[in-house]
Amino acid sequence: RNFYYITILRDPVSRYLSEWRHVQRGATWKASLHVCDGRSPTSEELPSCYTGDDWSGCSLKEFMDCPYNLANNRQVRMLSDLILVGCYNLSVMPEDQRNKVLLDSAKENLKRMAFFGLTEFQRKTQYLFEKTFNMNFISPFTQFNSTRASSVEIDEQTQKRIEYLNFLDMELYEYAKDLFLQRYQFMRQKEHQEARRKRQEQRKILRAKHAIHKEETDNSTNDYIGNVEKWR
Repeated sequence: RNFYYITILRDPVSRYLSEWRHVQRGATWKASLHVCDGRSPTSEELPSCYTGDDWSGCSLKEFMDCPYNLANNRQVRMLSDLILVGCYNLSVMPEDQRNKVLLDSAKENLKRMAFFGLTEFQRKTQYLFEKTFNMNFISPFTQFNSTRASSVEIDEQTQKRIEYLNFLDMELYEYAKDLFLQRYQFMRQKEHQEARRKRQEQRKILRAKHAIHKEETDNSTNDYIGNVEKWR
C-alpha cells in the first residue's frame, strides 16, 4: 500500500491558547510515550509541569511559565526528526543549533508531504485535498472563526510572549502559509489549463464534424446534379 503523511497546521498563537484551554479543563498527555530513537525520555529529560493527576485550572501565566511545557513550538517538534538533535536530551548540542536543526527538519518534512492544510483556510484546504487525491467530500468545509481560542482576550504583552515562546512555530507557519498558497495557485492554474485544453479539443472535434458534414453535403449535392444530368 501507498501511505501518505498529511497534517493540518494552525496559527501558533491560536493553537497555543486552544491547548491551554484544553489542559485547563483537565486534559493530559499521559498516554503519550514520546518515544524517540527507540526509547521514552527520562523524567530528567522531560520534567512535568505539574504535580498530581492533571493541570486543570491552571492560569495562562502558569501555563506559559513552565519551561518544559510541550505546548511550546509543538508543531515544529511534531513535524521534525528529533533524532537529529538527540531526542529530548538538551545537552547534545547548543540551543541555537538545536532550534535551527529542528526548524529545518520540520520545513523539509512539510515540503515533502503530498498534502498539508491550514486551519485558517478551510475551503482552500478542501480544494487542495480533493485535487491532490482526486476525491471529493460530500459537503464543503466550514470556516469557524469562533473558537475557544478566539474567546480568550489577551493583551499585547501576552500576545508577544506567546509568540516568543513559539518563535519556531511562528517561522514554520509563515513558511507553511507561503508554500500552501503556492500549491493552491499551482493547482488552480493546472485546473484552468486542463479546462482550456478540453475546450480546444471540443472545438477541434466540432470543426472535424463540421468538415465531415460539409463533405457529405457536397457529395450529396454532386450526386444529385449528376443524376439530373442523366435524367435530361
